[in-house]
Amino acid sequence: MAPRLLRRSKTETRAKASPNGTRPSHVEQPARPKRPAHVPRHVAIIMDGNGRWAKERGLSRQKGHRAGAENIRRVIRGMGERGVEVLTLYAFSTENWTRPRTEVSALIRLIPRFLKSELKELHENGVRLVHIGDLQALDEKIRRQVEDAIELTKDNRRMTVALAFNYGGRAEIVEAVRRIVAEKTPAGRIDEALLSSHLYTAAIGDPDLIVRTAGEMRLSNFLLWQAAYAEFYSTPAYWPDFDGEEMDRALEAYARRVRKFGAVEPKAVRNGTKPSK
Repeated sequence: MAPRLLRRSKTETRAKASPNGTRPSHVEQPARPKRPAHVPRHVAIIMDGNGRWAKERGLSRQKGHRAGAENIRRVIRGMGERGVEVLTLYAFSTENWTRPRTEVSALIRLIPRFLKSELKELHENGVRLVHIGDLQALDEKIRRQVEDAIELTKDNRRMTVALAFNYGGRAEIVEAVRRIVAEKTPAGRIDEALLSSHLYTAAIGDPDLIVRTAGEMRLSNFLLWQAAYAEFYSTPAYWPDFDGEEMDRALEAYARRVRKFGAVEPKAVRNGTKPSK
């Protein structure tokens, strides 16, 4: 089994942190686990069902969201152990602003709480944090915390975790088109590759597998362009209950798929590997 993410090695435990909290230069990052051929490189998850999870337990929706945030650590660790290289988590959509103010406020407060409790160990274990979406709508202090976390972990290579916060797939495409127009790109040069390079996900690539919890069967404005050939998996488990067994079920379902990318059977792509020429 690959070394556990979010668990300090003996060397890291003995090493003293530098004043700004970064990893000392003499402490090497953990090696990236070798990804098995049947494991998707990039998994994206629509984290759904926090409110229903709380309601069934007689708790407030805010406590449901808090339980969901606490589960992020477990899922990052579990996906990393299983060889997933990129994990994108849909935490807050552009449509979520229409929810009750108290709930929106509680959701936004989860960002600094998560960074405060998890950033140090994520960094020490070679996890790179990136953000996809629009940070400008956030409070300046929170925005700076996110930007600092991205800067601190930018050189980590063991695993990438993308937080989709204040993200909307349609808004992303519109913003990409606006930037292409602003660059005065001739119409004849605009193609799929160019548009992809202007999306928030340009540096992490498209997902191989999209998982949605709580039994829903829709994308909800998530990675609309990037999901064109992704495999989709829905589980009835609420997000706070999405544990190691649920991860294995999702990855096993993916391993059974044959990805054709529009080709006929002889050119099929199985388990995320490209066919030989």
